[in-house]
Amino acid sequence: MSEDSETLIQLRKLGRVFLTDRLETHALGGIDLDIQRGEYVAVEGPSGCGKSTLMAVLGLLDQASSGEYVLAGVPTTEIDAEEQARLRNQEIGFVFQGFNLIVEMSVRENVELPLIYRNGLSATARKNAVDSALEQVGLSSRADHQPHQLSGGQQQRVAIARALVGEPSLLLADEPTGNLDSKSAQQVMALLGELNAAGSTLIMVTHNPDFAQQAQRQLSMKDGIIVDHERFSSAT
Repeated sequence: MSEDSETLIQLRKLGRVFLTDRLETHALGGIDLDIQRGEYVAVEGPSGCGKSTLMAVLGLLDQASSGEYVLAGVPTTEIDAEEQARLRNQEIGFVFQGFNLIVEMSVRENVELPLIYRNGLSATARKNAVDSALEQVGLSSRADHQPHQLSGGQQQRVAIARALVGEPSLLLADEPTGNLDSKSAQQVMALLGELNAAGSTLIMVTHNPDFAQQAQRQLSMKDGIIVDHERFSSAT
């Protein structure tokens, strides 16, 4: 597979099969896909179509059963688990529907977590990175609060700061507005749009068609494959 310096993700015939004693489930059925650096891509489709499996494989939280996945020039299907973990920590930021904040930790400590596993990063460097990430999401004044002291929208912004703090190449957002009221959801979507405009590559799963149309490209999935690509001319 040739490497394009502007291509962040290359998938070729990517498959994922789950095996049980009596059943073989093809969650991904051989996906071919390129995503360029700086793109904003929405993924939609019915429940069980393979969206979550695709996101897990892209995030190196799960391993493909077949095919190739190249991330930032690295053939992820050819490296061991330790190297995958290092690549995940350095290249990928995650935003989940359920926030996934640690309730016993402060906002600052939650955001700092991905940096704890970076070798050679000083405490001062970590503090500066956390301060910058919290400023980006407008929560500098809440650094010493606990998650339970924040609204749902604020908690999701903390999760976004945590995803951003390590300056990853790729942001993966899985239903990032699913647990939010409409006003908070709009605020989170505006923030994600700003991050993309500033250069972040963003892949988002959403069931909201209005939010999907804020992306530059929409992928529709069905039965483990991508059945439609749509680009929105209104997106920048």
